[in-house]
Amino acid sequence: MKGGRSKAETKKADSKLSVKKGAAAASKSTKKGKPAKDPNKPKRPASAFFVFMEEFRKTYKEKHPNNKSVAAVGKAGGDKWKSLSAAEKAPFVAKAEKRKVDYEKDLRAYNKKLTEGPAEEESEKSNSEVNDEDDDEGSAECMFAKLKF
Repeated sequence: MKGGRSKAETKKADSKLSVKKGAAAASKSTKKGKPAKDPNKPKRPASAFFVFMEEFRKTYKEKHPNNKSVAAVGKAGGDKWKSLSAAEKAPFVAKAEKRKVDYEKDLRAYNKKLTEGPAEEESEKSNSEVNDEDDDEGSAECMFAKLKF
């Protein structure tokens, strides 16, 4: 083989890489991870382009029912968005601004709720888990009571 690597050369290269992987893995484990996301936090609003794409997808699927490619829809939507004038984009920009205002209002309420502190009541999930555990313990006690004569 002309210009090919010998087996010894590839093994040397692999061993060098494995050392780097180990060092990189060690450095990653010492870094702090991201804090968990709060599922109650309001989601950011869609931009004007994504508001446009919501409607464009419907019309595109009606015209091209056999097309299953997401990339084709995105590409066609991007081309159409670029060709629109500012006046044609105005309704989508207005909808996006309205969503942004609603989002900011929801975010302020969410942040206010966070600053007040957690509510005294527990979430429904934790309550149901506690109740499930109590039910299990009660049924176990009943079984033991039945077994004793």
